[in-house]
Amino acid sequence: EDGKTFFGATPPDLSVIARARGADWFYTHLRSFYTDENRPTGWNNVIFENVGMPHVLYGLQGKQVLNHETHKLEMAVPGQMAPAEFDKSVSDLVAFLVWMAEPQQEFRRTLGLFVLAFLGLLFIAAYALKKEYWKDIH
Repeated sequence: EDGKTFFGATPPDLSVIARARGADWFYTHLRSFYTDENRPTGWNNVIFENVGMPHVLYGLQGKQVLNHETHKLEMAVPGQMAPAEFDKSVSDLVAFLVWMAEPQQEFRRTLGLFVLAFLGLLFIAAYALKKEYWKDIH
């Protein structure tokens, strides 16, 4: 409710975005904010132009500006974390959000491997039975 009051719309569930777009896209998205005075929040994003989400991690990352000639981000004001430390923190955050989007994913993958192994054994047994049944019939 507070998010809707602050931003004029219900904020997105970032775990759903992480699941829909993928961890790599979401990681790059969180690292690609830059200051833009033309936006209502004061922030824009290289990956998702005109995004309505403000840069909530700017205190940790610092303020970046977009160099329009090279289309690259440059650090204008450093944040509380070193760039490598910030990248590691964002990586951990994205991994957590991807896990929160689907906590049963690891179980499903493990179960899938067991099902495939069972089907492989069933195929071998069925093939051996077929060979035994049809050996006397020409």
